[in-house]
Amino acid sequence: MIELESADGLAVITINRPQARNAIGLDTMDELEKAIDKAAGARALALTGAGDRAFVSGGDLKELAALRTEEQAATMARRMRGICDRLAAFPGPVIAALNGHALGGGAEVAVAADIRIAADDIKIGFNQVSLAIMPAWGGAERLARLVGPGRALMLAGSGEVLDAAAAERVGLLDRVLPRAEFDAGWRAAARSLATAPAGEVKRVIGGVTAEEAVSAFARLWVADEHWVAADRVMNRGK
Repeated sequence: MIELESADGLAVITINRPQARNAIGLDTMDELEKAIDKAAGARALALTGAGDRAFVSGGDLKELAALRTEEQAATMARRMRGICDRLAAFPGPVIAALNGHALGGGAEVAVAADIRIAADDIKIGFNQVSLAIMPAWGGAERLARLVGPGRALMLAGSGEVLDAAAAERVGLLDRVLPRAEFDAGWRAAARSLATAPAGEVKRVIGGVTAEEAVSAFARLWVADEHWVAADRVMNRGK
């Protein structure tokens, strides 16, 4: 079951399958696509899991075990890779709030986000090798961009699972919060990114020309939001 909430420019998608540790099966893929469609127009998007045991525990092996041919496996991989690509391409900042472990495909979903915020007791790992397979949802390539090709090969090739502190040290996680502060903390961070400027910053970081960056700034400069904020600053203390 996929839940979507939206308020003040922030859309939050929650994967709520506690009986399967929030694993992703074919029906879940359908629901994820629909939720991303409905989130269109939000200034920021957050993705999390229900409970405190798993963010996403990977693909739902009980469902995906029915895929027995190369063609079936490739079709499934292309489909979920496309969903991760849509998350990565969302116009505004995308935050993965790791409420629990992110393993295998769950780690791939996490690195499709722009920012990863985790509770301090979670673990994350590209451990598909334990099933004699490899990441197929774009995670290996995204991991390499985050931590470098050598470290990515070590992690995904060996299946090493990192605790939150180690994952933060290597750049796989951006922020780690104490469990007691996690929910309020990631939501506050996500709300702070649900702004037009943050979306433009994401676009510029993604790679634009100098003129496109200047044009983005100029659009923000003449917008009403800028002048309301500027007036508030200029009149502070009066």
